[in-house]
Order: sequence, then structure tokens, then C-alpha cells
Amino acid sequence: MNPNCARCGKIVYPTEKVNCLDKFWHKACFHCETCKMTLNMKNYKGYEKKPYCNAHYPKQSFTMVADTPENLRLKQQSELQSQVRYKEEFEKNKGKGFSVVADTPELQRIKKTQDQISNIKYHEEFEKSRMGPSGGEGMEPERRDSQDSSSYRRPLEQQQPHHVPTSAPVYQQPQQQPMAQSYGGYKEPAAPVSVQRSAPGGGGKRYRAVYDYSAADEDEVSFQDGDTIVNVQQIDDGWMYGTVERTGDTGMLPANYVEAI
Repeated sequence: MNPNCARCGKIVYPTEKVNCLDKFWHKACFHCETCKMTLNMKNYKGYEKKPYCNAHYPKQSFTMVADTPENLRLKQQSELQSQVRYKEEFEKNKGKGFSVVADTPELQRIKKTQDQISNIKYHEEFEKSRMGPSGGEGMEPERRDSQDSSSYRRPLEQQQPHHVPTSAPVYQQPQQQPMAQSYGGYKEPAAPVSVQRSAPGGGGKRYRAVYDYSAADEDEVSFQDGDTIVNVQQIDDGWMYGTVERTGDTGMLPANYVEAI
């Protein structure tokens, strides 16, 4: 059975039927409620199950709600809930810091460069505080620069044991346990053994100290300005191995603190 048209009430046959807004219309009856312009399925707008064109579509306006005590209470309660939720979110994200940044290769390179600069600067400050003012005053610019260049290389060498050349002689007196002497019934305790390194004979390269230096490690030697270092052997650009002629101590010494004779 064919339905009736929602506009004119006549029977709608399938060839002229328009099914829209839960109703059936003739194609000619499907027009705007205001200007009577014929509409189709692409340009109509429905409002309260009635077709309208775009120009005469009813504008929706909201009505004003009176500020009754109940509405004021609901408004205040909503604001309190919003503040509580905001504080909860703030406390939850307070310790998380900033947002995550993508770890791109460029950012990795910048981070690595900054770490290297910070490491070098830290070692320079550490060496300056350890050496004190005596190690930096009165130095020539070239020697000061070479000292700074070798200063931040020193911590890496301290972490690894120094490579001592096999040809570097180390002279050490044999340890002998002195005999304890007894007088009457009293037995005198043995004196502690003192180990000293004797100065080697001539031969090898000779250098003269131009600054005072205090040993920082067990395998280094201390010397004063003007001391002669004999049997000197070059280990790398910053360090040598030799014997202080005045004290007879043998070990590592910085190359920028001495000059060849």
C-alpha cells in the first residue's frame, strides 16, 4: 500500500516518492517551509522534522536561566570539583618535569658535545684547585697552555696504571731485617726498615726542573726548581720517567715541568 504525502496528504507513488525526516513526500511537495523553494536530499536541513533551506533554517537561541539558590549551589559545587581535580592533576604531574622530546640524532650529538665540554671544564677546575696558585703564577704562556692540555688528561691516566718502560731502571736497596740486640735480660726491639731508592749512575737523557712539583700518585716523584733528573725516558707527550738526582727517587714526572740540559 502506498503512503500518503506529509505535505498534501495525497498518495505518493514510488516514482515520485521522497523518504526523508521519517516521512514520505512528493518531490514537488518537499520544499522549504518558509520560502517554498524545492529541496532535495543534498541541500535540505531538517528542524523538528520539517524541511528548510540554508537561508531560512531556524536559529537556535538559548534561554536565560534564573540564578536560583539551587542553581548557585550547583555552580559553586562544579567550581569546587574543577579546582580539586586541577590540584590532583597538578600534584600527580609535579615531579614528572617537562614533556618528552624526541631523541633525534641531532639532539644526541648536541648532548654528547655538551657532556664533553662539561667534563673538560670540570677537570680543568679540579687541577687548578689541586695545584694551587704556585703552579700557575709566573708561568710562560706556552708552558701554561701545555700544562692545561695535559691537566685534563691526567684523570684518565690516574684511572689506568701507568705503563712503566721495561728499560727504565728502578734501584731499590734490599730489605734486610736487622737483628735484635739484647743487653742483660732486656731485648731491644728491631728498628723499622726504611726503603730508599738510590740514584742511578750516569747515562741517559738529563733534564733540569723549571718548576716545583709535588707527586700526586704513588708512582710519581716530587722535585724542586733546579733539580737535575737523569735517565729520563719519554712515555707520551705529557709524561716522562726518570730519577731525581738530589733525592734518588724514580718515577713519573710531567714533561712541561722540565727542560732538556
